[in-house]
Amino acid sequence: MRGIPAQHGLKKGLVLAFAVAGGLSLAACSDIDSMFADEAAYDAPVVDPAAAPPPSAAAFNTVPGAAPVATITPITIDGGADTGTQVNRTIQSLRAQVSGLQSKISSNSARLAELRNAGAGAAGAYQEAKARITTRLQVGTTRGNPELVAEWNTAQGQLDALSANINAMNALGTDATNDSSTAHFAQNQISATYTVSGAVDEDHRQLRLLEDQTAQTTVMLDRLLKEISDNVQRSTAYAATERANLTVLAASIKSGELYGGGMGVSMGSAVSGVQMASGGTPLVVIKFDRPGVDYQQILYAALNQTLQNRPSAGFQVVAVSPTRGTAASVQIAQSSARRNAQDVMRSITDMGVPAARLNVASTTDPGATGNEVRVFVR
Repeated sequence: MRGIPAQHGLKKGLVLAFAVAGGLSLAACSDIDSMFADEAAYDAPVVDPAAAPPPSAAAFNTVPGAAPVATITPITIDGGADTGTQVNRTIQSLRAQVSGLQSKISSNSARLAELRNAGAGAAGAYQEAKARITTRLQVGTTRGNPELVAEWNTAQGQLDALSANINAMNALGTDATNDSSTAHFAQNQISATYTVSGAVDEDHRQLRLLEDQTAQTTVMLDRLLKEISDNVQRSTAYAATERANLTVLAASIKSGELYGGGMGVSMGSAVSGVQMASGGTPLVVIKFDRPGVDYQQILYAALNQTLQNRPSAGFQVVAVSPTRGTAASVQIAQSSARRNAQDVMRSITDMGVPAARLNVASTTDPGATGNEVRVFVR
């Protein structure tokens, strides 16, 4: 799965990735099947009921673009008698230009409504697939369940459709921008035509009428352009956030448990036993003093809280081993601690944190009673 760029912390719910609307064209994630290629080489920690309680589930993001488009009713551009003057011929050319803009307003407004409806449909279908996945994970399921993999691919397909919808809306925005520029240019030409000699009174009457109607056309085009821009920004941010959600959801499917899933406890109680970073204090300490230590949920909660406060934070994963015992036992402990650190680092990247923001190191501590992995903020 690709890493996700930085955003303002982590969204509620399943997000533990750095998401940003980095452009109006959104690239699709690779297929989830690649995430399970190394399944035989990596086993997620066994669920341990004695471990710290997980954070509660939060609401999903709302579906964007569902509100109706503001009504933009084209106006009729009134004609006028041909006075035979050169000024009147200029007026007729400008009138045809503005009338053509009114036709484009009508067609582009209808196109915007179609795109918004299609985008809302794709977002709704995505949320349905996402809800089915989280429901299964919440009640419990197998690791790498192929039914959930298929649902995940369905959800990704809907986000791809939403991305294509955003691209189409962006193209519509470019068209509307060009029309707006044309309308403003026509207004300038109308103003300049007043000063041209050889006009009769009827020419100036037609100019005044066309000037008013061109001003109305400009207002309509600016309103349409704002509608398009607002929809592009809202939908782009939504799609980027949900790409991050899918990253974490893929890791949840792989481990068979919902990261951030609701267990009837608040986020505060979930992280109450975690030492937040302060100077050299670890963000979280994972003690591997027994087989199958479950650290995923408490690690998720700690990273989540840190990135809400410091969106650009990186993390240092340190393998710590004791110095007690024979030289051979110390060497074995160091090797085991390094393997544990690699597992923790892999878990963090599965949660969506880019590997470029992670470092791994190893050390010994005479005060340690067993192997530990300490995660620091840097």
